[in-house]
Amino acid sequence: MSDFSAELLSGERRSNWIRLRTIIRVRWFAVAGQVIALMVAQWYFGLEQEYGLCYLAVGISVIGNLIAMFVFPENKLLSETENTFMILFDLLQLCFLLFLTGGLHNPFSVLLVGPITISASVLSVRSTVALASLAIVLVTVMLEFHLPLRTEQWFILRMPDVFLFGTWAAIVIAIVFSAVYSRKVVSEMSSMSEALAATQMALAREQKLTDLGGVVAAAAHELGTPLATIKLTSAELMEELEDDETLYEDAALIREQADRCRDILRDMGRAGKDDLHLRKAPLMTLIEEAAEPHMDRGKDVHLEIAAPQVDDENAPLVLRKSEIIHGLRNLIQNAVDFSRENVWVEAGWDENTITLRIMDDGRGYPLHLIGRIGDPFVRRRRSERDRKQRPGYEGMGLGLFIAKTLLERSGAELSFANGSENPAATAAGTKASGAIVEVVWPRDTVDANSEKNAIPIGENPRFSQLP
Repeated sequence: MSDFSAELLSGERRSNWIRLRTIIRVRWFAVAGQVIALMVAQWYFGLEQEYGLCYLAVGISVIGNLIAMFVFPENKLLSETENTFMILFDLLQLCFLLFLTGGLHNPFSVLLVGPITISASVLSVRSTVALASLAIVLVTVMLEFHLPLRTEQWFILRMPDVFLFGTWAAIVIAIVFSAVYSRKVVSEMSSMSEALAATQMALAREQKLTDLGGVVAAAAHELGTPLATIKLTSAELMEELEDDETLYEDAALIREQADRCRDILRDMGRAGKDDLHLRKAPLMTLIEEAAEPHMDRGKDVHLEIAAPQVDDENAPLVLRKSEIIHGLRNLIQNAVDFSRENVWVEAGWDENTITLRIMDDGRGYPLHLIGRIGDPFVRRRRSERDRKQRPGYEGMGLGLFIAKTLLERSGAELSFANGSENPAATAAGTKASGAIVEVVWPRDTVDANSEKNAIPIGENPRFSQLP
């Protein structure tokens, strides 16, 4: 993974995603609101304030916006430091206005929560903590130091001390709560977005491999006739050139290389085919394709049919979708990685459902994480035993998330459990003591014989014609 990707997954580049244009627009809204509030206070309520200093504070924001508009391109992406100073400026400007207009006696003092919420959403934890601490200090200072709100008759408008203290406590609590809550929500949204992007990449990779196999199969089919012609012609030349040793060897070489081309195309064609007839496959064949990369990894992978079944000898034909193959492959890989010796993949079906159960004889899922399995970026501290069992594995939970997302996209429902907690889970008469994943599809969603999944029969389309 590149440094950029690592920063992307960690969320450290989130502050670099804010454009200067966005900050400018938000500040214009703030300026308009401040001007309207000052005009209403002056002309409608007749409050006596230091309006010259107030309009000066608003004017500084206007000048800052104009400088930003004319000096820098509007599509400029702000760095962490630039974003921090932008939010710091807005915080200080707002606090100065509140100082001039009654401090915490001003009902607009609650707006101090805004800059901290924005900081928690886009800046690092260190910057957010610094800005939140400064905001709390300034709020506390304004309890005692501020210019009072006065009416036309010079009466001072102030809240009773108990309400003033309550306002201070509410603002401080709101700053802390909004910062923590915003940070948590944005982090989870970012993690989910990144995990979904990884899922799309995995599916695209699987689809490309399938398409590549189809291209190879098409090439093998299209080149079959000319290769056969070359082979036949070279054989006839060999018969006619038996007396000329040099030309005979050349003809034999042509025939040998034609055979070699045929063998290469046949071997490459085994990687997969995008043929109309092969868009569906027997259930057990699909499972074998998903498990094939993990069959020779030192663990015994048992592919079995659960008994009793309806018509056991004829497994249902299912759609051969990339998301199903890749999702099952990830689940089997996880079982192989954490099993001791055995992994069981047990298939079952009836008239309404198709069920797969993937089980192993390992230690099972950690009990404190079993409710979060399938969430992206689930970390846990790894013991030395874990590191020896699966070296280089960081335990991000992304593989299970990808598998769960892809399989649910195909219509499946997944459930996770431990064999030690589920005595009914058996495989070939042996109780699976480790992790158990059960994948259940409504039969009509993946059954290729279902009316809504009917696959047209006819001439195979060219890849350029596929959607």
